[in-house]
Amino acid sequence: MRLAIRRPTRSSRDERPRRRGRTRAFAIVGAAVVVLGGVAAAVVGLGAGDGNQANADTSLPPKTTKVTRQTLLDTSTTGGELGYGATTTATSRLSGTITDLPSVGDTVKRGEALFEVDDVPVTLMYGSLPAYRELKDGVEGADVEQLEKNLAALGYVGFDVDEDFTSNTAAAVERWQEDRGLEETGVVALGSVVFAPATVRIDGLTAEEGSATAPGQEVLTFTGTAKAVTVEIETEEQRLAKKGNKVTVELPNGETLKGVISDVTTVVKPSDDPNGEDETKVEVTVDIPGKRAQKLAAPFAMAAVNVTFTVDRRKDVLTVPVAALLALQEGGFGLEVVKGGTSSYVPVTTGLFADGKVEVSGKGISRGAVVGMPK
Repeated sequence: MRLAIRRPTRSSRDERPRRRGRTRAFAIVGAAVVVLGGVAAAVVGLGAGDGNQANADTSLPPKTTKVTRQTLLDTSTTGGELGYGATTTATSRLSGTITDLPSVGDTVKRGEALFEVDDVPVTLMYGSLPAYRELKDGVEGADVEQLEKNLAALGYVGFDVDEDFTSNTAAAVERWQEDRGLEETGVVALGSVVFAPATVRIDGLTAEEGSATAPGQEVLTFTGTAKAVTVEIETEEQRLAKKGNKVTVELPNGETLKGVISDVTTVVKPSDDPNGEDETKVEVTVDIPGKRAQKLAAPFAMAAVNVTFTVDRRKDVLTVPVAALLALQEGGFGLEVVKGGTSSYVPVTTGLFADGKVEVSGKGISRGAVVGMPK
């Protein structure tokens, strides 16, 4: 942005009477322009006789504006993909044949089959801890408590929800197995349950019905069921994305929604060139909370959106348009303050620059003060 250089006109100088006994309080150096941060400003000198202010011996500025008090935001906008958030891969922990798979787009809830191996369902349950061992009488740990919470949520009782797998837990497991048409062992075998944070949506299939499977083989991918945005940024831009920070999401139709960063993950992208280096990126997941927001996002199956991150925020500060700034010959910036039919130059301290505005502070600078602007 370029600031116009403001100079007194010849007619305005001729019309003003000379003041006796005082030197000119300032001098405008017509050819001198200081560039700072891409902004060009007229260079103004301040006289020593008036402290921080210098009475202007020129005409009033061609335009004026008022100093405002507001919250100033420095933002950065990047492209993202509206979908259902990050995908998770479900792998088989069993050997056998895939006998049943859901369809892409299906939703699977707690207690329902995610897929089947040898006609035996692999059941979805809720939790953040992946299944990693067989659960049976005598076992202790957080994964036991996670299982027991699910059994209780499914209506099975008669045991304490804690980290101890007891005979009472085994009895509840047997009742659950009976209801599912499974062998009633009272033991939850590794691979018979998959844990996910909540209800899932099937995003893709990596196996086919009738194909052989083995431990570690991918079967399908899933996401959450709520609309979410995935953004990929460079590692040096990671400062933009902090878990819990709020962002703005612009939909293809121009509607804007509030979003919250729910996950920030570093991912490695394999190079297309066999001799090339892999690329490290930062994948950001943005949740879109609220029924209204979800409804507005629902018509867009997979769509490109713009996500605006807040880089910096300055709350309740005095601001002026950047164009109002003048570079002082002594260094720094100033404003031409208009008051009572006269103007004076006042040095200011600048803060955050954002959206065409700049944070300012200084003696005599207050909300509502009138300052000069270029034409």
